[in-house]
Amino acid sequence: MRKAPIYGLVTICLIVLLHMSTWAGWDPAREQKERTLVEETIVKFKQADPSMKVFFAKAYGYVVFPSIGKGGFIIGGGHGDGWVYEKGRHIGRATVTELTVGAQIGGQSFSEIIFFADKSRLDDFKRGNWELDAQASVILVKSGASKDASYDRGVAVFTMPKSGLMAEATVGGQKFQYIPK
Repeated sequence: MRKAPIYGLVTICLIVLLHMSTWAGWDPAREQKERTLVEETIVKFKQADPSMKVFFAKAYGYVVFPSIGKGGFIIGGGHGDGWVYEKGRHIGRATVTELTVGAQIGGQSFSEIIFFADKSRLDDFKRGNWELDAQASVILVKSGASKDASYDRGVAVFTMPKSGLMAEATVGGQKFQYIPK
């Protein structure tokens, strides 16, 4: 009589383990969808400001976040996933987590691309010790905006709004995590 519950429990555990391996494993359809979103984001940035092609051509590396969602009321936060490139080659993934405090209300989503001027800046990012603070200069992408843009401490950050509305006067920053391919 006691064997039936044990077999049931073992069966449930096996089902969960098998499904966990599919969740944790490589999913080619998901990867293709992510690749498409990243490529579409790059195209949108270049269309909005054709002079950005210079950053893509000359940067040692860059990170593309197709969508970062954020929201807040006094305390705010956000998150996004992206792909990391070195010399134009996909080398891994990245996540960004944002935390802000101050006068804020609403929610929005935006795309972000971070360019690294040289190997040392990209290596700093890959080590995971990298944060984008409130003092960083972020350029809102519009036609011609990148013509006068330059690297600040070896990094250039461009954003493009997607949707939503948010009013804010906050202090905070973005923390990144690199996951090798």
